[in-house]
Amino acid sequence: MTFAGQTAWITGASSGLGAAMARVLAKDGAHVIVSGRNAAALAEVAADCPGALVLPFEATDYAAAAQAAETAWAWAAERSGGIDLLVNNAGISQRSVALETAFPVYERIVAVDLLAPIALTQAVLPHMAARGQGRLGFVSSIAGKVGSPMRTGYSAAKFGLIGYADALRVEVTGLGLHVHTICPGSVRTNVSRNALTSDGSARGISDKAIDNGLEPEAIAREILDAIARDEREIIAAVGFEKEIGELRRTPEALMDRMAELFEAGYAQKMKEGA
Repeated sequence: MTFAGQTAWITGASSGLGAAMARVLAKDGAHVIVSGRNAAALAEVAADCPGALVLPFEATDYAAAAQAAETAWAWAAERSGGIDLLVNNAGISQRSVALETAFPVYERIVAVDLLAPIALTQAVLPHMAARGQGRLGFVSSIAGKVGSPMRTGYSAAKFGLIGYADALRVEVTGLGLHVHTICPGSVRTNVSRNALTSDGSARGISDKAIDNGLEPEAIAREILDAIARDEREIIAAVGFEKEIGELRRTPEALMDRMAELFEAGYAQKMKEGA
């Protein structure tokens, strides 16, 4: 019951891991906000989350995201004082080799997987900072720690998301905020079917690694328990995927040292040109 009474906002919540996280949080007694593009699918998820707010918007409509953030915060403020946990989960994958991939495919993946979560976080961040508490979760991937073939755009965006989150963590630790990077391995979802191919069309079929992947509900619980334990980097995988993720894990001592550097006045020195 770690999140009981708290408000959690999950993007990409119409299916897969996002839907599973919403349901787990609701079972824990949290107030849940579910977002995504498909309002009907979100409503089905919300039916399993008593009292949930359905807040659909297109992730790459950054103005809509900012407006959604205001709506979500006002709703959360009435229930728990504000958004206690934002999980940026919405994303799209890729199944194409670089030599065959049209550039607009890269533009789309970066817009959805990197710029959209940054835009939403930047809209929520001032509210969390003013309140002095809150958790920000960023769903990257094992492919965001290790460059994965047929996922050059996806890996680039997911690596970038970790970079943003790690730098943000350094800046907000002293404000009472917590930042969590989440790197799942293969999870049994529609991620492969929805992945973009070389011309930007949806792949339409799954693959063996995904079909034999982890159950969304089990991995959702693992991730949320890790967030509750205040783990900053969460490798949610098994087998070879876990092994390669752990090989690229960011050392805790390094994260601590970067935070100490910032707390010692790094930003002010940079502003002064020192």
